[in-house]
Amino acid sequence: MAVAVAAPAHSGIYAPLTYRSPVPLPPGTLVRVPLGKREVLGVVWGAEPEPEPPISSTVRDIAGLLGDAQAGTASNASESLPPLDEHWRALISFAARYYQRALGEVALAALPPQLRTLNATQMARRLKRLHAGTHTPSEAKQEPAAQAEGSATQKTLSADQTLALTRIEQENGPFLLFGTTGSGKTEIYMRAAEKALAQHERAQVLVLVPEINLTPQLEARFVERFGKAMVVSMHSGLTSAQRLAGWLAAHTGHARIVLGTRMAVLASMPDLALIVVDEEHDPSYKQQEGARYSARDLAVYRGKLVGAKVILGSATPSLESWQQSRPTAEGGNGRYVRLAMPRRIGAENADQGLPRVRRVDMSRQPRGALISPPLLTAIGERVARGEQTLLLLNRRGYAPVLHCADCGWKSECTYCSAYRVFHKIDRTLRCHHCGFTERVPRACPSCGNLDIGTIGRGTEQLEEHLAELLASALRPDGSPARIARIDADSTRGKGSLESQLAQVHAGEVDVLVGTQMIAKGHDFRRVTLVAAINPDGALFSSDFRAPERLFALLLQAAGRAGRDATVAAASEMWVQTHHPTHPLYEALKVHDYPAFAESQLNERAQAGLPPFAHLALLRADARSQEAAQAFLRAAAHEAQTTLATGSETQAAFEHTTWYPPVPMAVQRVANVERAQMMIESPSRAALQRVLAACQPLLHRLRTTPEHRGIVRWIMDVDPLAV
Repeated sequence: MAVAVAAPAHSGIYAPLTYRSPVPLPPGTLVRVPLGKREVLGVVWGAEPEPEPPISSTVRDIAGLLGDAQAGTASNASESLPPLDEHWRALISFAARYYQRALGEVALAALPPQLRTLNATQMARRLKRLHAGTHTPSEAKQEPAAQAEGSATQKTLSADQTLALTRIEQENGPFLLFGTTGSGKTEIYMRAAEKALAQHERAQVLVLVPEINLTPQLEARFVERFGKAMVVSMHSGLTSAQRLAGWLAAHTGHARIVLGTRMAVLASMPDLALIVVDEEHDPSYKQQEGARYSARDLAVYRGKLVGAKVILGSATPSLESWQQSRPTAEGGNGRYVRLAMPRRIGAENADQGLPRVRRVDMSRQPRGALISPPLLTAIGERVARGEQTLLLLNRRGYAPVLHCADCGWKSECTYCSAYRVFHKIDRTLRCHHCGFTERVPRACPSCGNLDIGTIGRGTEQLEEHLAELLASALRPDGSPARIARIDADSTRGKGSLESQLAQVHAGEVDVLVGTQMIAKGHDFRRVTLVAAINPDGALFSSDFRAPERLFALLLQAAGRAGRDATVAAASEMWVQTHHPTHPLYEALKVHDYPAFAESQLNERAQAGLPPFAHLALLRADARSQEAAQAFLRAAAHEAQTTLATGSETQAAFEHTTWYPPVPMAVQRVANVERAQMMIESPSRAALQRVLAACQPLLHRLRTTPEHRGIVRWIMDVDPLAV
């Protein structure tokens, strides 16, 4: 039988390995098999013909079934765990093939790690606990109706919501739910989930969110509507035991609704009927380590594979999804059904209830001002009225760089080509790439100067500065203004994010400072003012996606203001910029995402960039930059001499463009030099054929004496950053 195992990436083992079993086992069965001197978890992928006698003598036996340390039997396999179904295996096969990774690597990464360590007794105990602690599917089917009466169900749907739900029910999709912030997209998700669950007693729903910090809020709403027994979460913030429990509940059908981050798209859900991808534009859906898959794209493929409806929701859709939903007459291909919800709940027109956007020209403000005087006045007015303010500064720490004005020393990282960030709270210099941390020196390490200064500002400095500026600001009850900060540093402790968000929702915070963590998905009912402190950096980035990301971030941040209809009229979004007339800010001022998207798509069409072309990055890590680039140049030369003359690959190779290797933006991380080479093609099929043909070439190159200094090489298909 063929068994998929997680072989090391450098091994070149991309296909399942052949093992022998004393009894037939159905595909999808989890087994333990010997691999080298180890015993590893594997997935039976199918039956294999008997190999030739010389090879047959070397085929090893499986060590046992999952949960059975001894050689298992077919009966205890069925009693322990159902096999992974055909649709799941097809999804894994596609992901491995498209993203150029080993089948076993993708398959085993999709399973909870604790599965690899369970014995028979432990597995039986967990399955018994699962059956005892949850409803059967037929019992769970009745739960939505029982819960709905006392829940926070929106009693009356808006006209936009009604039309969207009707089309979701009547058409096949996939659907792009283009709804402005506050238009009620979450209610659409829950109503669509209710319909999907009611159609079949075992139907399941998968809801994806971009980041862990959005999971508790959405989970609370789904639990309130559907009941705790039906809902499980899947994300990397859970313990190993929690991840296993959630996976088992989904795999066995006990969990009807799964909420999770990108990893959940590969969860085993045998009766999947609906997939929702909330904030589908978010770059967090693209995995950046290992198999670099896009959860959004795999969700669309999985929906087509199993016949499930797919809803992609966003107020600022990705340009790829926007292009897919453009009617053919507008230059798109219309593969997605676009559902527009331009009005906030309770608004009579598209403009009503949206925050007013103000642009502050920082060149006219006092030199070196972090917060302009007009913005400070506006914040004070909100504090006095008992309203909340969000300040967005997408840079954590106190200052990005510590420097000496006398000799020019800067806080460079010893191991990376980047600067260590100054964190004033614990007086450390911390590299955000490799984690190298040192105490702040008392004097300049280079010249001994005691007067070391900072360059740039981070959220810690903004929080400290605000405390000084708002020292005299008083709340309606006469107490001083309360300031809080939410970023990756302040939420490091377990449960700290949830407690801080609870304080904001309870009105215990007047001014919230944070990174992009506070700009997405949160329903802050008391916020009437949102301000972007220093967003200009992305306007002139070398990354062609930077304007798209900036516009999405600012429009999403603006959507945190005025979500309560009683304060919507006074809500504002302030942007402090040195380029107030930039076209991006002009579109932001009138909340015109379609106009911004059209202008960006026109630019990309002229430049031949995605979604009008398809990209892949070949990356190499080595001990020197020269070695990394030499490997990439050798790969391009080998492809030129081999693929360009092969009968099967010549046509595909002619449709690809290979660019010279260059250092990555941060070219050294943890003392490893990094380089990349871009491969471009107008044809996705041609690019895939060339990438697949390159795999054996790259493995062979890495073993040659002149390229043994290569630490690793990586293929990134459809990269987000180039």
